Amino acid sequence: VQLQASGGGLVQDGGSLRLSCAASRRTSSNNGVGWFRQAPGKEREFVAGISWNGASTTSSNSAKGRFTISRDRAKNTVYLQMSSLKPEDTAVYYCAVSRTSYSSPNDSQYTYWGQGTLVTVSS
Repeated sequence: VQLQASGGGLVQDGGSLRLSCAASRRTSSNNGVGWFRQAPGKEREFVAGISWNGASTTSSNSAKGRFTISRDRAKNTVYLQMSSLKPEDTAVYYCAVSRTSYSSPNDSQYTYWGQGTLVTVSS
């Protein structure tokens, strides 16, 4: 499975972006997907995750109320809609396919990773 993350860019404080994660194979539609991010000098952290059918989602405390994860199984694509962005959201964002049908905040539970897309929020 190859994952292509896109949609990053430069946005002002309070702005919005939608990230996309497109998978190369339909197989991934049976797996959970997570979004992670890594800021310069910091460890990678979980942002949000979604189950194989989209019925279950979870997000970090920092993402709750601002970020929404969704998926289109027909397009093998998972989205991360980010609103009310803050400078501390600046990071490279990665999507990953879970080993199971559900997402997890533990990055060791993911088998395939995208290349990352950079989000920069200016103050």
